Amino acid sequence: MPPYAAGDPSTLPERSPHPGYRLVLPERPRPIVLIGAGGIVRDAHLPAYAKAGLTVASLTDLDRGRARTLADAYGVAETYDDVAGAVAHAPADAVYDVALPPEAHIGVLEQLPDGAPVLLQKPLGNDLADGVRTREVCHRKGLVAAVNTQLRFAPYVAAARELIAAGTIGELYDVEVRVSVNTPWEMFPYVLDLPRLEINMHSVHYLDLLRSFLGDPTGVSAVTVRHPAKTVANTRSDIALTYGDRPIRVVVSTNHDHHFGAPYEESFVKWEGTQGAVRAQLGLLLDYPRGGEDRLEVVTDDRLDEGWRPLPFKGSWFPDAFIGSMSVLQRFCEGSIPSLPTSVDDVFRTMAVVEAAYRSAASGGEPPPFDEGAR
Repeated sequence: MPPYAAGDPSTLPERSPHPGYRLVLPERPRPIVLIGAGGIVRDAHLPAYAKAGLTVASLTDLDRGRARTLADAYGVAETYDDVAGAVAHAPADAVYDVALPPEAHIGVLEQLPDGAPVLLQKPLGNDLADGVRTREVCHRKGLVAAVNTQLRFAPYVAAARELIAAGTIGELYDVEVRVSVNTPWEMFPYVLDLPRLEINMHSVHYLDLLRSFLGDPTGVSAVTVRHPAKTVANTRSDIALTYGDRPIRVVVSTNHDHHFGAPYEESFVKWEGTQGAVRAQLGLLLDYPRGGEDRLEVVTDDRLDEGWRPLPFKGSWFPDAFIGSMSVLQRFCEGSIPSLPTSVDDVFRTMAVVEAAYRSAASGGEPPPFDEGAR
């Protein structure tokens, strides 16, 4: 990142957000070929595209019956049980939406037409080496490849981004993501045996979101641990990001083992600045999958006596943010934005931050100098 320009917050990345983060639909929507018919497709992809009026041309899953059930519910004409069939019958201008676990990405990408637009589900691999291989395939085949880092497009995030860019809360000096909830990992059986869980499958959202505001960190420090009575991998993490000499605290703190009831559950992103603060409550994660209340609030120094005030927004993380992820790819394809902020190359940098967090956690931290000066 460029050197911190003290006294000139207009030079900071969060003051000039990418135009792709505006929640705008493509001018010339393309048909979508959806590969995968799991829970995320049922709960987010298909509801999002239906809400936005985007056409899904076909739905593919190894379990064709499951694909057909979803296709019937959303008026999708064609279903397939293999990628080759979906590609053979795809419209010429199709966008491929690969809603599969990362270990399936490369096999699917190899079967897509060279140069095709494709949206991959996050994360970009189960580790950085997977991300390297996925990126190589995308480059070799000339794919216009994006990653579905949909939290960047959540309606309350978009509203907060606009307010921060306008300078309403001044220069950011503290950004915090805090999640303390009881996450039912058993709803996602494919993650139960992963050697990397929390950061790779959950905090990746928050690290990616922070990068979309602040740019690339210069350092990462982390602790991530498993629950002593559970068999899954790490479920609680603290991650701190450093931004050179910029005086900003940036932290992600997650606890997915908080099963003690709603009163002290937390799920929020908070941006504090020299003239105010913004707080977004991510209701989706509270009492998941039922979810709690989304909220977006602002407080400013010039109206402190009014306290925290609600900010208007429409929609939620699920399904509305998935509209933004697909729309930004299609807007880039049609030429209405100059670059693709969620490209595989950009999100690979998020995966590098994830990798740095795991490496930092594995190092055990800096040992205290207990024996300093001892004789």
